[in-house]
Amino acid sequence: MDMSAQLAAPHKWRFFRAGGFDQVLLDRGADLAALGQLDQKLWMALSCPIRGLELDSRTLELIDTGNDGVIRAPEIIAAVDWAVRMLKQPDDLCKPGASLPLAAINDSTPEGRQLLASARQILVNLGKGGATEINVEDAADTVKIFASTVFNGDGVVSPAATEQSALQQVMQDIIGCLGAVVDRSGKDGVSQARVDAFFSALNAYADWWAKAEADAARILPFGDGTSAAAEAFHKIKDKVNDYFTRCQLAAYDARAANYLSPAEKDYVQLATHMLSSGAGEVSEFPLARVEAGGDLPLTIGVNPAWASAVAVLKSQIVTPLFGEQDKLSDANWRKISSMFAGYDAWQAAKVGAEVERLGIARVREILAGDAQAAIGELIARDKALEPEANNIAAVEKLARLHRDLFTLLNNYVSFSDFYSRRNKVVFQAGTLYIDGRSCDLCIRVEDPAKHATLATLSRIYLAYCDCTRRGSDEKMTIAAAITGGDADQLMAGRNGLFYDRQGRDWDATIVKIIEHPISVRQAFWSPYRRIGRMVSEQIEKFAASKEKAMQDKAAASVGEAGAKLEEGKAAPAAPPFDVGKFAGIFAAIGLAIGAIGTAIASVVTGLLGLQWWQIPLALAGVLLAISGPSMIMAYLKLRQRNFGPILDANGWAVNSRAMINIPFGGSLTKLAALPKGASRRLDDPFAEKKRPWKLYLFLLVLLITGAVLWQQGYVEKWMDRYHKPSAGAPTASEQVVEPAAAPVEGEAVK
Repeated sequence: MDMSAQLAAPHKWRFFRAGGFDQVLLDRGADLAALGQLDQKLWMALSCPIRGLELDSRTLELIDTGNDGVIRAPEIIAAVDWAVRMLKQPDDLCKPGASLPLAAINDSTPEGRQLLASARQILVNLGKGGATEINVEDAADTVKIFASTVFNGDGVVSPAATEQSALQQVMQDIIGCLGAVVDRSGKDGVSQARVDAFFSALNAYADWWAKAEADAARILPFGDGTSAAAEAFHKIKDKVNDYFTRCQLAAYDARAANYLSPAEKDYVQLATHMLSSGAGEVSEFPLARVEAGGDLPLTIGVNPAWASAVAVLKSQIVTPLFGEQDKLSDANWRKISSMFAGYDAWQAAKVGAEVERLGIARVREILAGDAQAAIGELIARDKALEPEANNIAAVEKLARLHRDLFTLLNNYVSFSDFYSRRNKVVFQAGTLYIDGRSCDLCIRVEDPAKHATLATLSRIYLAYCDCTRRGSDEKMTIAAAITGGDADQLMAGRNGLFYDRQGRDWDATIVKIIEHPISVRQAFWSPYRRIGRMVSEQIEKFAASKEKAMQDKAAASVGEAGAKLEEGKAAPAAPPFDVGKFAGIFAAIGLAIGAIGTAIASVVTGLLGLQWWQIPLALAGVLLAISGPSMIMAYLKLRQRNFGPILDANGWAVNSRAMINIPFGGSLTKLAALPKGASRRLDDPFAEKKRPWKLYLFLLVLLITGAVLWQQGYVEKWMDRYHKPSAGAPTASEQVVEPAAAPVEGEAVK
């Protein structure tokens, strides 16, 4: 049956069960060829982002035909359909490899034949003409593939595309003014858009210059030297205006001249510095000495910091207008200022500034030729080869899909890689080692706070960690799923070590935790740990309050004694030992111990009232009464763990409940264990020394408990129960003691 018939017939799908639900099994070419028939309600995911996945980003970009950073189900189907058409045997997609055999390409269609020819041409260009397979690196290295080509179908041509020096120079001008476009061979070139923009700027700039030439008297008063003259004018304009304004104020009021000139103290401060003509302090002084109605000197008496600018003003503006002058009057300065109004307005309306660096003469020279049409013909010639060049790009696409598509499908349509634990999945960033365990389920996240809002619905214990690399500015944040051990030592600020998929190590620090049950074993001990923490906290609070009270009392006593000593009074004698007070304290302690003993005796009494085989059942019942609720709640929550919200919070569209049951969760986190065959030395030279007071306290409580039991008669009853006499023999209470015979008179009483 040919492939078309197979596609027309309904495909018989196979499913496997993992994590408590069914998933489609994709392990044959026929499964992939019929993927478009599979009801998308049965897909594990309907979309995923191309960022943050441990799969070649270029492959993901080729599949993402919408170029929006998200791969959706229709794009997956389209990529699979195209790859199936390009291969003789779709089963080859299920055998990923670094290299694509040329014999595997389907040459029975025009598209396939062209792709095969392009693959062979690539190998020839790379000097591998006799190769029978092509790898991703060969197909992706377009710079090497097109290194010896001039026309390569990308619509970009370099100056080397023509032998005409004049045309080459125009192309260099385009690159110099607007920048280069790099073609597939790695050479700097120009595109049609860049050429059109260049000639548009040339025409605009030429028209702008024509307006100035038409009104040269107003716009270009100094002819070709107007631009340099305007630059010299604007450089010193504000400083000259400042000088003449000061002189006008001095004419208005003679007293102002002294205040508008540098003060004596300003020169005193300068005298202590190393000076130069360009010193900043000097440049702040007026251009020349301020005098009522004064003229600006152009040679002698000019501020040294501005002497060169004044000299340029004289040579380029004053002398051409007024002849050789040693001074510039206020009236002549106003005349100069008015001459540049037309030039300034013309400059403000400038267009085509991109090509200004060429000069108007070169601009008009280029426009007079036919360079635009000639370059357009070269670009059209290059574009004609686009189909062949695109087939070279298609070779890269097929090589990448042959290598990566099967992996993506088993992390998208189904999560078989995730549940089989054979391979690391594409959303798994690496492994986190922390607190005596390794966590395999770690994913990259951008914003922990935003991610946690949805991820908490997963009911999985998550530790968000900031990861940094020593000696590098690289940073990333991961969310690690903790599915084994306990959480007693997991807290914000705890440090660990993270290994990414490339084996690089990162320093990891917990910054946020989402708490959920980790295991039933942890739930069993959690009530006792909570009670222990509560008792510990209360003891610490009590001890702290007593210590503070003692310190306050001691401080008050010392202060009072010091005050009395200063007044000349003797310190009060210490109070006599109060026997009655301490007797009361010891009595209270005895009562407390007695109460404890009575409570323990009550428990022991209850146990002694049971048969021997009932005692362990009763103890087990007490433990279950304390730990049972926590264990039941933990068991129910552990069965509801769903990995889907963690991926959804990262931009996925998970289409099913990706459950993590208790056995599977245990495989995702491994606890520290001694290697098989390892030996241990149990003698610890730093072990804590044993103190006998605990034994003494235990014996004291045991003694008090025994005394209470004896006093209440429970010991005798227990002895009677477990030491009954043989059948028919009277008990001690039933035996009758007969009176002894009276002694015979005269016999000694024995």
